[in-house]
Amino acid sequence: MNHHQLEKDIEHLEQVIARLSGNDRIPLSYWRNRIESVSNANLVPSQIQRVKRLAQALGELEMRVKEGSSHETVR
Repeated sequence: MNHHQLEKDIEHLEQVIARLSGNDRIPLSYWRNRIESVSNANLVPSQIQRVKRLAQALGELEMRVKEGSSHETVR
């Protein structure tokens, strides 16, 4: 993947992940796959940190969604 496309992909993910909720049309697994795809590219150190932050933010959202769905099934 070329440097400019990689940067655009990371920027796009940063914008999307910041606005995601568990109720979006596109499943969180899609965004997890996108982050993993970018993380497999040849990244510079600053991009590695950005992708790590994206993965962490998505992981936190995944946990909140999982906790929310387990509370609903208990009711």
